[in-house]
Amino acid sequence: MFFTYLRRELRRRRKAALVVASGLALGIALVIVVSSVSSGMEKAQGKVLQSLYGLGTDMTVTKAAAAQSTSDRPRFNFDAKDSDSDKEQSSDRVMVQGFQTLASSTVSKVDAQKGVADSVGGLSLQVIRINGQFTRGQFKQDPNSGGGNRQGGPGAQQSPQGRVEGGGANFDVNNYSVYGTDVTKPALGPLTSSKITSGRTFKTSETNAKVVVADKSYAKEKKLKLGGTVTVKGVKFKIIGIATPDSGDAAANLYIPLQQAQTLSDSKNKVTTIYVKASDSQQIASVKSTIQKNISGTTVTTSADLADTVSGSLSTASNLASNVGKWLSIAVLVAAFLVAGLLTSSAVSRRVREFGTLKALGWKSGRVTRQVVGEAIVNGLVGGVLGIALGLAGAYVVTEISPSLTAEVASAGRGGPGGGGFGGGGFGGPARQSASKALDVALTAPVSVNTIVIAVGLAVAGGLIAGAFGGWRASRLRPADALRRVE
Repeated sequence: MFFTYLRRELRRRRKAALVVASGLALGIALVIVVSSVSSGMEKAQGKVLQSLYGLGTDMTVTKAAAAQSTSDRPRFNFDAKDSDSDKEQSSDRVMVQGFQTLASSTVSKVDAQKGVADSVGGLSLQVIRINGQFTRGQFKQDPNSGGGNRQGGPGAQQSPQGRVEGGGANFDVNNYSVYGTDVTKPALGPLTSSKITSGRTFKTSETNAKVVVADKSYAKEKKLKLGGTVTVKGVKFKIIGIATPDSGDAAANLYIPLQQAQTLSDSKNKVTTIYVKASDSQQIASVKSTIQKNISGTTVTTSADLADTVSGSLSTASNLASNVGKWLSIAVLVAAFLVAGLLTSSAVSRRVREFGTLKALGWKSGRVTRQVVGEAIVNGLVGGVLGIALGLAGAYVVTEISPSLTAEVASAGRGGPGGGGFGGGGFGGPARQSASKALDVALTAPVSVNTIVIAVGLAVAGGLIAGAFGGWRASRLRPADALRRVE
């Protein structure tokens, strides 16, 4: 009897049921869209951090760089003697980038800490190459000069007076980044955020081999080819692979084995960064605390710490989605529930005669209330289905449009490409360390199973709230109400 009456009443009151269901659908759809967009923001932020950290990395261990004095500025040695003045010359300066170096043994200490699954060290370098030549000047005699004395006093040989014109120097500066990677642990470090799209990556046996993996953009700019060579500080490295970053920019222009990087920079048994993978992603904070406590003088940075430094349109959109979007969703849901309840209560009031007659025929208040609540729950489920459909459609539209967002992340000490330059405390000084790196990421709106479950729960909750309003109104009806309505 319950289901028969329920089916008949829903068919008879389709318009009223659709109004209630539509209100709930709007609120539920908004929740799905906001939730999916927020997930997309987190995914986009993850891509940004991945380009800085590398896959599988939960935190990094570094040591803050000391202030750079004028005496620490790099010097380049050239021969400017007249005999060599037309000869093309070049000079390389390989510098540790971003942080003070740590002893390689620190990697083992970090690896031994509780909660650390694996760790690996890396050395970030900046190479500044100056290439060019000095040019000879030409002596031009002063036509108004009657001659003069060279050094040697009176009676010395006379020589014409004049000036040297056209002398000077013409040099090009090439600034690029090199990352020394531990080839024995390929699963950690910045190179893992790129895919080898041509050639191969390092073999675990190439710990001190003169081989290099080049970033795709840098290789294109410098016309580097697979199988060719690139020279760093007089050492030729064979190009074995071309790497393309999964998102954003590459961590470095060139990747070489760690031992080779240490040799080039005179940093034997030194690293700048230790990349750490925690055994439990839920215990990252405690692992960070343990490392800082047991290994003094180090700075531990987690992905959460880096996330706080992300700015730009990604950060703005994320704040809107998490703050404005969340409260807007709550406000719309509350309004939808309230409207559904009021409409259901109003519908019960219009059915006074019907319910009064049923009570006169022997229906108890509880049975009438259950009937009203049953209708409201069905309306809520219909609203949930409509809301899920609308929400999925909205999320699909966002994903298809894929609006581009800009993220700016402080690149202090990370050693990204192009981070060097002249300024601050010299080549690659403090001015470089405070620079930021801009990345463009595409926004998507993935819908998870949990979001669908929440939507169904909201639909049922909306139906129960509406049913509570209607049931309360129905429980107050008396048979006499039906008789008064008939009169």
